[in-house]
Amino acid sequence: MLSTSLAYIQANYLNLFAMLFFLACFRGYLYYTARRSVDTPCLAFAMHRYRKQWIRMALIRENRITDTNIVANLERNVSFFASTTLLVLAGLVTMLGSSEMMLGMLNDLPFSDQSTLAQWELKVVLLICLFVYGFFKFTWSLRQFGLVSVMIGSAPEKSLKPDAEEMNRHVDSISKMASKASGNFNNGLRSYYFAMAGLGWFLNAWVLIGLSVFVVFILYRREFKSDTLGIMMDDLPDA
Repeated sequence: MLSTSLAYIQANYLNLFAMLFFLACFRGYLYYTARRSVDTPCLAFAMHRYRKQWIRMALIRENRITDTNIVANLERNVSFFASTTLLVLAGLVTMLGSSEMMLGMLNDLPFSDQSTLAQWELKVVLLICLFVYGFFKFTWSLRQFGLVSVMIGSAPEKSLKPDAEEMNRHVDSISKMASKASGNFNNGLRSYYFAMAGLGWFLNAWVLIGLSVFVVFILYRREFKSDTLGIMMDDLPDA
């Protein structure tokens, strides 16, 4: 058993290294953004400030229809990606059922590493795991946005003259829930980005490694160094 495992690792060490490198990039970037978004200027950091300002304004409005419409629009976006992810998963499962035909087409491509059937199926399973992860994130985000709408509706109206401490408590809890929902939505979107890198593995392991680094660079550039972030930071509301 041990000798068989060692022989398999020796025969597939590059593919195994590429898969581990890909997973390290994926999980490492999610961990990095979760930690840095607390106190480092980035899209998540700025958006949390804007959400607090939004909820602060929502709680002093007599009519909160606009605010519930905002939440409903966010829910529609999340719902679209959740349903799309199911369609992608259905396509990937279908690919598993026609692996031999797809493998024959893939091996004719330039730079293909001439994968075996087992290697092909492992690559498809990796994509399936990514989209399953994304589906769970999207559906959890959808539920959390639903909770946000309930929390907005349950907050006291201005006519009841709630004290400042109570209002601040509602602002903090609702904005945190909205940021949690947005964070899960962002993680679902990141699974799509990394799935694009995962497609490179169908050619060879080096393409997977290169695309993993490229996706991390693109995501970091957009979330921490983009012009969009600069515009938001120029008019950042107070905490």
